[in-house]
Amino acid sequence: MHGKLLPLAGLYLVQGLPYGLQSGLLPVLLRARGLSLTRVGLAKVLYLPWLFKLVWAPLVDTRGSLRAWLMLSTAALGLVCGLLAASPPAEAGPAGLQVRVVGLLLLLNLGAAVQDVALDTLAVQLLEPAELGPGNTVQVVAYKLGAVLAGGGLLALVPTLSWPGLFLLLAATYWLAAALVWAAPALQQPPSSGPSEPALHSLCLLQHLLAMPGTLWTAGFVLTYKLGEQDASSLFPLLLLDHGISTPELGLWNGVGAVLCSIVGSSLGGALLARHRQPVPLLRSVLGFRLGGLACQTTLLFHLDTPGVRLGSSTVLRGAALLSLCVQHFLGGLVTTTTFTLMMHCSRLAPSALQATHYSLLATLELLGKLFLGTLAGALADSLGPHLCFALFLALSGMPILYLSLAPSTLA
Repeated sequence: MHGKLLPLAGLYLVQGLPYGLQSGLLPVLLRARGLSLTRVGLAKVLYLPWLFKLVWAPLVDTRGSLRAWLMLSTAALGLVCGLLAASPPAEAGPAGLQVRVVGLLLLLNLGAAVQDVALDTLAVQLLEPAELGPGNTVQVVAYKLGAVLAGGGLLALVPTLSWPGLFLLLAATYWLAAALVWAAPALQQPPSSGPSEPALHSLCLLQHLLAMPGTLWTAGFVLTYKLGEQDASSLFPLLLLDHGISTPELGLWNGVGAVLCSIVGSSLGGALLARHRQPVPLLRSVLGFRLGGLACQTTLLFHLDTPGVRLGSSTVLRGAALLSLCVQHFLGGLVTTTTFTLMMHCSRLAPSALQATHYSLLATLELLGKLFLGTLAGALADSLGPHLCFALFLALSGMPILYLSLAPSTLA
């Protein structure tokens, strides 16, 4: 099993680098420069290529080998990083970034999304049912570790690391990963010899995928399970910044400490699933804890806005705020690993020739659910105020708990 998981871990790690750049580094830098929460939230538009994974997922299923798709997409990521190294932003545009840099970051996400389709296909076909828990732990932990390195780690190095040096380092990392794809024996397995599915038009393909056992319910769950949590976790650090926490300290806690807690939560989820815990019952318990944690964070936010209350350098309130940040990331990691295992269980019920497209559909819906309200979270906070906004997040976080009672027998 280790021969499969190690190369998968290396590739998921480099796949997490663009996410770390755009979730851990950019929002804090843009907010520190005085941009409104609405405009900071709009930076999530950079994730747009991930929503179109279904466009190329059928190509990965039917054209070429997984090894070729992985190697070319990973090498292309290195090329885009090289172009970014040669394009240091001289003067920020109205949205906080130059159009040229935004275009290259979109290309970076496009390459990472193509790599993700091929890598998820490999994982679905390579891992045995008993290996799905450890496999999804590797996927989530390695991805988040890449996000830590590119997010909080780079935020701490921003004063000393130049723009060209940063992206040349990332380019070298991607090209090393492309060499790993070429050399790793576990990634050179022949394609499945099972019967292939006939080519389907887009609408027919979507109908065919949704007709697979458990797919409609799983699609509804992945669309809603992060509502509330994702929005609060992206907004709460920016509100702490407004209350006086410095950018380097926030980068350390939110970009490194909180994500490490998320990795610990993901690892715990994999360990529980490896002990033959079923995803749906485990989710019922963890989502309840997550709701309680968000309720505490919301209460803390209300208290922070009380006249005369300040986040001093040594107050208990400051420690409670940073602790709540870490606890929510820990629970979020546990929820994510369990949900991704549930998604793989569902995709394994599809014919092997459609598993990449099926999993890409679920992964696209999962991302859409996180981005839809997450992109608007800043605008909601600017218009409704943080108090009403977090009350809405709390209500949304209770929805997946009720939805789990409708789980089909094929997944429960």
